[in-house]
Amino acid sequence: MQPSGLKETQLNNNNQKVHPQPMEQQQSINQNPEAMEALISNLFGNISSLKSAYIQLQSAHTPYDPDKIQEADKVVISELKNLSELKHLYRENNPKPVCVSPQDSRLAAEIQEQQSLLKTYEVMVKKFQSEIQNKDSEITQMLEKIEEANQRRLKLEKNLKLRGMSSNESGGGGGDGTMEFPDLNFELFMSTYEAASKAVHDFSKPMINMMKAAGWDLDSAAESIEPGVAYAKRPHKKYAFESYICQRMFSGFQHKDFSSESAMVVADDDDDTETFFRQFLSLKDMDPLDALCTNPDSNFGQFCRSKYLVLIHPKMEASFFGNLDQRDYVAGGGHPRTGFYQAFLKLAKSVWILHRLAYSFDPAAKIFQVKKGSEFSDSYMESVLKNIVVDEKGESPRVGLMVMPGFWIGGSVVQSRVYVSGVKVVE
Repeated sequence: MQPSGLKETQLNNNNQKVHPQPMEQQQSINQNPEAMEALISNLFGNISSLKSAYIQLQSAHTPYDPDKIQEADKVVISELKNLSELKHLYRENNPKPVCVSPQDSRLAAEIQEQQSLLKTYEVMVKKFQSEIQNKDSEITQMLEKIEEANQRRLKLEKNLKLRGMSSNESGGGGGDGTMEFPDLNFELFMSTYEAASKAVHDFSKPMINMMKAAGWDLDSAAESIEPGVAYAKRPHKKYAFESYICQRMFSGFQHKDFSSESAMVVADDDDDTETFFRQFLSLKDMDPLDALCTNPDSNFGQFCRSKYLVLIHPKMEASFFGNLDQRDYVAGGGHPRTGFYQAFLKLAKSVWILHRLAYSFDPAAKIFQVKKGSEFSDSYMESVLKNIVVDEKGESPRVGLMVMPGFWIGGSVVQSRVYVSGVKVVE
């Protein structure tokens, strides 16, 4: 028989073995450092993942991408749920180990944290790359603006330089020392073109009058210039003579020396836009005969001599004046003061300064011509006839004559002026 104290001790021992008390035997998180460390590692890993997911969510807004926003939002929600589970796990004070041991759990948490950091860095790298591309684009735009500003500066410097040259050549300008100086722009070219067109029209009048006085058959003459043109009215045949003048006066315009013959005019090798513009300014407001009296063998003088001999055929001149004395005088280097030749000089000057102005631009204005029979296009052509009616057959109107050439200047078009054949005109 055992003592009662010993029996009670054994009974208590037996009770402990048969009825274990889990809350007393298993250590809590606070009493287990390894478990606490694992929990904290998991917590840091989840926070890093949440940070990475939030950065991805922000990046998806710039630029706005609904798919990426939805995907990033799901990741954020998932990480928030993980944090919530850790919170409940801690509060229950008996978290279920995720890994086999606290050491494995801590290692897995560190791996998760590093992966989250890696995702964060990838997002940041993409963001920086996007910012770099935007900066590169801004730099390119700024360089283009700088180039445009430099071009404007060069033009202003050239205009100021030419302004000074023109002032010196004119002896100081007006009484107050100032003078009007045109800007080199499309409007200046257009007004000069209009003046040249008017000069062609004006010279055609005395030429037609002299043909009438000499007994020419104007109908036959118009037909010989451009056969087969269907004129809406007989007076419209005057455009044939304007076309004749235009074709000969603008021949060689595409060359810098305005020469269809290499021996006609010799251009200086150093001719540049500044030189051409200075030549334009020097002759623009000057009487052409006065300019030729000052320097009869200048480039302008050679141009007038060559164009007169081409435009006024020997038979034409003989019928006009009864001899070739004026032609011989011009061919010998002179510039007669006759009314007919002075009318021609006005025409020659208007075409010459248009050429000087065309090459004052950089790049130079380019001339284009329209051939007979071409389909009429109001993008590149302007009809000299107004209120025309197209044939009822519905066929597109065709060009009968080119009265004035057209030009490309920069991004603008100066329409060629044409006579449309086979149409009716509404009064």
